[in-house]
Amino acid sequence: MPTEILMPALSPTMEEGTLAKWLVKEGDTVKSGDVIAEIETDKATMEFEAVDEGRIGKILIAEGTSAVKVNTAIAVLLEEGEEAGDIGAPKPASAPKADVEPEPAEKGYGGPIGAPVAGDAKAADDAPKGDRVFASPLARRIAKDKGLDLSQIQGSGPRGRIVKADVENAQPGAAKPAAAAAQPEAKAAPATAAAPAQAPKGLSTEAVLKMYADRETEEVALDGMRRTIAARLSEAKQTIPHFYLRRSAKLDALMEFRATLNKQLEGRGIKLSVNDFIIKASALALQQVPDANAVWAGDRILKLKPSDVAVAVAIEGGLFTPVLKDAHQKTLSALSAQMKDLAGRAKSKKLAPHEYQGGSFAISNLGMFGIENFDAVINPPHGAILAVGAGIPTPVVEKGEVVVRNVMSMTLSVDHRVIDGALGAQLLEAIVAHLENPMGMLA
Repeated sequence: MPTEILMPALSPTMEEGTLAKWLVKEGDTVKSGDVIAEIETDKATMEFEAVDEGRIGKILIAEGTSAVKVNTAIAVLLEEGEEAGDIGAPKPASAPKADVEPEPAEKGYGGPIGAPVAGDAKAADDAPKGDRVFASPLARRIAKDKGLDLSQIQGSGPRGRIVKADVENAQPGAAKPAAAAAQPEAKAAPATAAAPAQAPKGLSTEAVLKMYADRETEEVALDGMRRTIAARLSEAKQTIPHFYLRRSAKLDALMEFRATLNKQLEGRGIKLSVNDFIIKASALALQQVPDANAVWAGDRILKLKPSDVAVAVAIEGGLFTPVLKDAHQKTLSALSAQMKDLAGRAKSKKLAPHEYQGGSFAISNLGMFGIENFDAVINPPHGAILAVGAGIPTPVVEKGEVVVRNVMSMTLSVDHRVIDGALGAQLLEAIVAHLENPMGMLA
């Protein structure tokens, strides 16, 4: 029977996207792994691959269409012998069931590309029932050659359809995963589980529009990125118990050391920034205070062994937080080069999801804009974020004398569920010590 190709969840926070471009047309034959479309998510423009083989019978969503909900049918794939006339009216995308709790750390992730989103009522209702097995012709041929019983294989394609990868990875006599059999029981779980926190209601759109009806205004539509930022930061401030620790660091030794290094590295085309030193100092501090190198995982704390440091990068209409993994093991020049690469691709929305997911700690530096100090909002599931201000010539007392030093203010926003006050103070103290004694970062 005709198979619907669904709008996939291509990023952890994607709930809808823009079908930027079709790379196939009606009548084209495709096979598993072929790139068939380009989709703009809330973070980037990504390629979408077919998970099955067949012929594109009908394109349901025109290219350039925005706000296409995840799990909406965007095209129909025909098997051998089927015709376009076999295609029925497309079914509307359904909303997730209200009683299914989303993943605490990364909402909106739909699992494998082309697979139903967890908790999607439509996917559950349309799953194969009874003795009928839904499988692609290629999957059936491979299963026959390998002597596999298709009824014992769990499909990963749309609506639980068995595709090529499922039978290639299956072993003779393999049964469906226990998780699949247990799924009905999971649905029947008692209603005592904690429900997702509900955002407090503010002024409605109608109320705000009425308030400014007599003023000249311009409406700016929210794109996917801005919607995601608004939702996630609202959630962060409502659900994460923030507390704040403030310290200042004297940068005179760092600025002198940086100037010396940059002069030596000039021939290699490398120019270190103050931010590179802050990244390195934070990474080393997380190794010195390992209990603070942690994230909140809903009902437990995960401690990380490596120092994976995220850095906020401002782009048009929003921001990215690319992650520099194993930052404690990298040289300053390597960190500088990687940060320039990630920031450049972030601004053109060319980062892959694995490049901006993860990390336990983030840095947000507004010093280059002249901001002296500020408080940053934690990006879940991180345990902390460091807000960095500008270095300012400031009078300080040293050995009973007033001298002028280049002083930089920092605020550490901390998730109290993960890090207590004394532990956060140790982490911030270690960061300051590295910044004020920068030569030690080369050891």
